[in-house]
Amino acid sequence: MIEIRWHGRGGQGVVTVGDILARAVILEGRYAQHFPEFGPERSGAPVKAFTRIADEPIEIHSGVYNPDIVVVIDPGMSRDFKLYSEGLKEDGMLFLNLGDNISGVDKSTLPLRVKVYGLNAKKISVEEAGRPIFNIPMLGGLVKVLRMPSLDIIEEVLSKRFSGELVEANIRILRRAYNEVKLID
Repeated sequence: MIEIRWHGRGGQGVVTVGDILARAVILEGRYAQHFPEFGPERSGAPVKAFTRIADEPIEIHSGVYNPDIVVVIDPGMSRDFKLYSEGLKEDGMLFLNLGDNISGVDKSTLPLRVKVYGLNAKKISVEEAGRPIFNIPMLGGLVKVLRMPSLDIIEEVLSKRFSGELVEANIRILRRAYNEVKLID
């Protein structure tokens, strides 16, 4: 089983992106579970969401406390990623929305075997859609590293969830982030 914990702020699509991933995984024939954890329900408030992916039915019904993967969607939170990487497994993965600061990550407080990936979600989304969208670029980077689900399946889920130009823009963002995610040494 793969357990993912998403961090961001209200309005950045934390809940939406976890749901898109879970739906895509299910369409590919796996099992998935997705649920959010809210504090005060307002735009800008911290939001967590959890996604589990497995090849067998998932019997666990609790938050994800020791994730295999942590995805930090908010660029401000990414700068202070140590707060959000709590409980990350020794050989886990951390995905950060780093803006232009791709090489400026101090990994000294993380376990040695944690792999850190980053991309500039704002740049990608502004260039592809004309506005900042943080969740879909982070999904594109994650899918590249996970090697599942396929981009075609995610595009199918996006087409069901959104309409018109928003679908096309999200697909461009997804594919570009897939190609631009970087392992940070």
